Amino acid sequence: MTEQDVPTAPRHWEADVLLRDGRTAHIRPIEPADADLMVEFYSRVSDTSKYYRFFSPMPRLSDRDVKRFTEVDHHDRVAFVLTLSGQMIAVGRYDVVRPGEAEVAFLVEDKHQGRGIAQLLLEHLAQAGRERGVERFVAEVLPDNTRMIQTFRDAGYHVASEYEDGVLALEFPITATDTAIGVMQGREHKAEAASIERFFNPRSVAVIGASRRQDTIGQALVRHLVTGDFTGRVYVVNPTAAAVSGMPAYKSVGDIPDDVDVAIVAVPAESVQDVVLDCAAKGVHGLVVISSGFAETGEEGRQRQRRLVGLSRSYGLRLIGPNCLGIINTDPAVSINASLSSVMPPRGRAGFFCQSGALGSAILEKVQNRGLGLSTFVSAGNRADVSGNDLLQYWEEDDSTEVVLLYLESIGNPRKFSRIARRVSLRKPIIAVRSGRTTQGVPMGHAVRRISAPPQAVDAMFRQAGVIQVDTLEEMFDVAQLLAHQPLPRGRRVAIVGNSDALGLLAADAAAAVGLVVNKSVALGAEATADDFEDALDAAIDDPEIDSVVAVYIPPLNVSGEDVANVLAAVGEQSDKPLVSSFLGAEGVPELLRVPDVAGSTAGRGSVPSYPAVEYAVRALARVVDYAVWLRTPDAPSRVGDTVDRAAAKRVVDRVLVDHPEGTELSQETLAELLAAYGVDLWPVQRVSSLEEARAAGERLGWDVVLKATADHLRERPDLAHVWRNIDDADEMVDAWESLSSVIGDPAGAGFVVQKVAQPGVPVSIRSIEDPLFGPVVSFGISGPITDLLTDRSYRIPPLTERDAAAMVREIKAAPMLFGYRGSEVVDVAEVERLILRISQLQNDLPPVRSLELSLVLAGAHGSSVLTAGARVEPVTDPRSDWFVRRLPQAPGDTIPG
Repeated sequence: MTEQDVPTAPRHWEADVLLRDGRTAHIRPIEPADADLMVEFYSRVSDTSKYYRFFSPMPRLSDRDVKRFTEVDHHDRVAFVLTLSGQMIAVGRYDVVRPGEAEVAFLVEDKHQGRGIAQLLLEHLAQAGRERGVERFVAEVLPDNTRMIQTFRDAGYHVASEYEDGVLALEFPITATDTAIGVMQGREHKAEAASIERFFNPRSVAVIGASRRQDTIGQALVRHLVTGDFTGRVYVVNPTAAAVSGMPAYKSVGDIPDDVDVAIVAVPAESVQDVVLDCAAKGVHGLVVISSGFAETGEEGRQRQRRLVGLSRSYGLRLIGPNCLGIINTDPAVSINASLSSVMPPRGRAGFFCQSGALGSAILEKVQNRGLGLSTFVSAGNRADVSGNDLLQYWEEDDSTEVVLLYLESIGNPRKFSRIARRVSLRKPIIAVRSGRTTQGVPMGHAVRRISAPPQAVDAMFRQAGVIQVDTLEEMFDVAQLLAHQPLPRGRRVAIVGNSDALGLLAADAAAAVGLVVNKSVALGAEATADDFEDALDAAIDDPEIDSVVAVYIPPLNVSGEDVANVLAAVGEQSDKPLVSSFLGAEGVPELLRVPDVAGSTAGRGSVPSYPAVEYAVRALARVVDYAVWLRTPDAPSRVGDTVDRAAAKRVVDRVLVDHPEGTELSQETLAELLAAYGVDLWPVQRVSSLEEARAAGERLGWDVVLKATADHLRERPDLAHVWRNIDDADEMVDAWESLSSVIGDPAGAGFVVQKVAQPGVPVSIRSIEDPLFGPVVSFGISGPITDLLTDRSYRIPPLTERDAAAMVREIKAAPMLFGYRGSEVVDVAEVERLILRISQLQNDLPPVRSLELSLVLAGAHGSSVLTAGARVEPVTDPRSDWFVRRLPQAPGDTIPG
């Protein structure tokens, strides 16, 4: 076989993956050049494992065996290898035995068994099989090979078994069911959380690049570890010094006599790769690369960063950075400040993730000044490997973290972020600030795909996931201190209690502006005592018509306010409703309003947060109310998937791509067939190019028809001059044709169609696109140019729940038109929501559908009519960023998503 004859596998079949223990490896299709690796790998496998694989003693592979195993066609014979440190440690393959059915088998090196490798191989083989038309896997396993049998049974597929001739025959469909995807995502969660846990709880840390000079990064890192009272061992690595900060210096990591869990790297960028090799040989788990000089510097730096990530993962190492500030864990059992910040924040309940190192320092200063307290902190710098998604996976299970804070300068995998954040938000609030919301810009060091979806789609993704998105860091801390210390409100009803009429009115105005309802306002007067405050606060909290309380206190001259502070703190500690204050114009949680916390944080549950202005207090409360409402709103999963014919829809798309491999706009007939598979009926339409054809179409449709122009530049004219309705006979068709032709001016290019007149209703439109970054995006709005001019559309990222569809209909500004505006009939909103869910499911199921628009849907009181629609289909060149297999994001410069 010549080199030109060797089949090539799809590029996206290659990926970095995370094993069960949190370490990395590389999976890729096998190649003929792997012959030597295969022989070496097989020589390290035990006789027992070989027997389980081949059912007979097979001590070595013959040349014929090696050729058969390494030369595949990547279609009917597919094989993946898992490599680590340049060695093959596992191989899995399938061979088609009959159309739609393939036999699958694995072999894993003994010392790497128990790390979830066979499960990973099965996931990737199943996805490859689905792409190649395989519907079912079969396997023959010896009965005492319990580990492999369990691998198949735990995969989430429905496994059937049969025992014959001493062999257990297993078979199962490899359809990506919700159960199988759930199993995969559960394993992903555990592996990613495990990889981060090792960073936050190391027993030993090595500072590579430690220096004796006081003004250096290496010296600062050592100093912060020591002064932060790190409970583990600190080792310093400097090849030219005998000691640093009174500690012996080692020439390399390999010279350290004990194990090293995490390495903090502060050497010149060109030397970092050598450090990776030393750390890999030492068995280090992860690297925190403080060094700059990577992707943030330009193309040369991007290539250096790409090589760094590839090298780290190929040796099983996870990487935070480069160009980062570092990590912090305030847990007294660890107490690690492995960062450039001299500030060790107080112990608290919030975990904080940011990207910019410079901004990270300012954040830590602000946290300390407010007395907020953190559980853990990560500055990921260029986030070449570890990202916010990884931290969310860790914080979800971390008992010390009750609130998650994110400062995001870019999102590399928004679909995965949305999926994880939605799950985490059900347990812990997530507060996020996202830079570049208007410009869609990202820092130079970050590599993300281009985005075609509008900024509103990104905002919608955050709302959909229950993320509390705020505009500034100051607002983030305002909301965080409320969530960290006070209970969630039950609703939007607010009481305002204060000793200033003017500030009380400001608070009431601010509450109304952000959607809160002021049910009680108590003005105590400037001379109000602590007892007056106590009585008023108790009454407000006991009132069943009140969900939260805003306290305003401005003291008279020469009064400290300590008595009132004691009342606020006591009431806040005992209340099951949130209490916020504007107390003396203080910011944060003042000492006077703090409640001691047995867990050791600076302010415990029940401490009353204070804001310098009542507007800030009310704004923060409104954000928390919105989150509480989201949390308590029923979220039934959509049942659309149970009633659609995905197979029929896929056949339609595949047929189109066979005829048009570069992609094409769908004809009305084909589009009607595609939509019908998802239960959407497209109103029949007759395309006409002459008056004679128009009259004939009217006859066929039984008259009461409409003649309209559908060319892009005409179909949404605000004056509706492109439409003539209620045509009942041939004479009226002549009038309509002549009138429209004279108005339009170019009847040949108007794209005239004839259609039955539909029942009256509100015109709405539903659109979906396949975005390069987000994958599917769905939007909804009232049909017409005014909606586009005012950008009055709602957006969501599929898959959608019933709650998502209901919210989309109601959050547009023109929503009253659907609910009886000015005496009109209330439309069948349930039918509109059904259409949204159907289009969402179609777009989610079929990535080749690059765009789909139901541009004119008449939503009436008793159903809807889809009058106008269009769609485009194109081949998929890159998989979505949230595929059916576990994979890590690729290094900058690659296009394969993770």
